Amino acid sequence: MTKLSVNVNKIALIRNARGGNLPNLSQVVLDCEKFGAEGITVHPRPDERHIRYQDVWNLRPQISTEFNIEGYPSPEFMKLVLSVKPHQVTLVPDAPDALTSNAGWDTLTHADFLRDTVDALHEAGIRSSIFVGTDLKLIEQAAKLGSDRVELYTGPYAEAFEKHGAEALLPFVKAAEVARKCGLSINAGHDLNLFNLKAFHEAIPYVEEVSIGHALVADALYLGLEKTIAAYKECLK
Repeated sequence: MTKLSVNVNKIALIRNARGGNLPNLSQVVLDCEKFGAEGITVHPRPDERHIRYQDVWNLRPQISTEFNIEGYPSPEFMKLVLSVKPHQVTLVPDAPDALTSNAGWDTLTHADFLRDTVDALHEAGIRSSIFVGTDLKLIEQAAKLGSDRVELYTGPYAEAFEKHGAEALLPFVKAAEVARKCGLSINAGHDLNLFNLKAFHEAIPYVEEVSIGHALVADALYLGLEKTIAAYKECLK
């Protein structure tokens, strides 16, 4: 079964809006795991507008499932992850001021940088995942760089699915097939929700993990966290 990793950035964003510790990020993480999430994802940014670097340190000993840290591999980010040693680091090409991730890596242009970064993660015993689009050459290059996984950027899928349905899946199915042939395991994330997740999973059932935050937290406002996680896991059966 594909694992559900809950991105808790939005929980931290709500907390930071008023200061203090409401909602309690640690308690939400523990509840996510109790309700069936198989992983927790965080994406600390330089301005710490949601997840703070200290949050990463605080959460590490509390998480009993898989811990995935996303981010641009700046010197500060790499110092953090190499010290914390999560199970997985997902490398994203975001600029420091990016509102959210909106593109995958050009793995050819940034080959040397990414290869060195992947090597550093492997030396620390950390699984690597490179955030990519559906360009097949760039996926093949990710494999040549030694990455363990790629995470397919599913924002374009989510947008196209609203208009074109199953047709929107075609480039992602092909990308996943190529990644698999290259020996890469596959994650997916961005704009996946209860409307489009089931179709995605049925088309690519061998995805290892989906990372979902914004939509899941929004759904939890109506359904509650426990029922929301159960609903997302149902899409992954």
